[in-house]
Amino acid sequence: MSSLEPSRRDTRLDSHIDQYADRTGSMTVSAVRALFSVANRPEVVSLAGGMPNIADLPLARLGDSFDRLVQTHGIQAMQYGSGQGELFMREKICEVMAEEAVVANPDDVVITCGSQQALDLVTRIFINPGDVILCEAPSYVGAMGTFNAYQARIHHVAMDEHGLIPQALEQAIVSLRAAGQAVKFLYTIPNFNNPTGITQPIERRREILDVTRKHGLLVVEDNPYGLLTIEGEPVDAMRSMDDDIVYLGSFSKTFAPGFRIGWVLAPHAVRERLVIAQEAAVLSPPVFSQFAIADYLDNFDWRGQIESFRSMYAARRDAMLHGLEAFMPPGTTWTVPNGGFFVWVTLPEGLDSQALLPRAVTERVAFVPGTAFYADGFGSRNMRLSFCFPTPERIIEGCRRLGKAIADELEMHNTFGLGTDEHRHRPVSGPAPNVS
Repeated sequence: MSSLEPSRRDTRLDSHIDQYADRTGSMTVSAVRALFSVANRPEVVSLAGGMPNIADLPLARLGDSFDRLVQTHGIQAMQYGSGQGELFMREKICEVMAEEAVVANPDDVVITCGSQQALDLVTRIFINPGDVILCEAPSYVGAMGTFNAYQARIHHVAMDEHGLIPQALEQAIVSLRAAGQAVKFLYTIPNFNNPTGITQPIERRREILDVTRKHGLLVVEDNPYGLLTIEGEPVDAMRSMDDDIVYLGSFSKTFAPGFRIGWVLAPHAVRERLVIAQEAAVLSPPVFSQFAIADYLDNFDWRGQIESFRSMYAARRDAMLHGLEAFMPPGTTWTVPNGGFFVWVTLPEGLDSQALLPRAVTERVAFVPGTAFYADGFGSRNMRLSFCFPTPERIIEGCRRLGKAIADELEMHNTFGLGTDEHRHRPVSGPAPNVS
């Protein structure tokens, strides 16, 4: 080609495609985020997202409090801070964890930009490409996205109505290690699991910890919903039973997610590495947010506010259970959570939640298909429904619309024999649902 001729244009959509790191190939769009454009339409009842309802917060008083904060501590609150997080905030976090029987030293707390960043930092310091992370089946989609980004192999462990099955956990550890796999940690949400809503009883937690101690396996306990129990008192955190557990917490569900403050409570040596990783990632977690939340914990009845949240979410959960009972076709089952944000639905035999979604959107209701919560393609008969944000009336209407969509899909399936391929009838490794 002559130097005077124009160079050939690169017609690829992404001219940088050859420069990306290999790990970006494991990064995928969150199934929940992908639904936002549909679920946020005013005519759609969204039972999809896990957005907390913060309308009951005393916003006017909070505004006055933040104004006072700027006037009295603005110079410090709007400056860089410690990579570990401010000491006064770490002390407050220890008070909050004490509500679930966790005894902690502020020196072992690392403040993060929400518990999602806590997950990222923990994964960063423990996982090499190809290492194995054990997770409940199903598990939190955001955690699996993080694990995939670091090229971990996710191995699901079966659940029942009491959560993770200890015998299945031990079998997984033994078989994977016998095959030469590096099994790094167990990731678990013992309180109101996302997406199933199931809570591990105390005795089950002890059995799980007996297994992990026996095999020298680290436990990462993710507990954003623990204080949001509906009936009875919060269940003691697993961390209260074993100081070697890495515990993740957040103010996103018990106060407000916009401040982006979470934390990791970790054994001392792990904490040191987390601080180094945190400083490399963001220098320091949001300082103003720490001042604001500490002020809230000092000057507001935060325990009373959590009680208010519990009552509000109880009304929404009950509305969802009522709506499911009233409108779901025969053969549909679901879990009955005692807190948190979610109900896990199992569809009648032969139906596929991903295939159902367009019909549901046509009926102006949204949910998250169950396959989003598995790394291995399972969950096609399941869906996650969220009751945290819509009003009780909207939740019941959403259940009515969803019930119609399921009934129509079931009628089509029965009429034309759809959904008989192997994938759609693959057995689902997940919790045995409580039938409401």
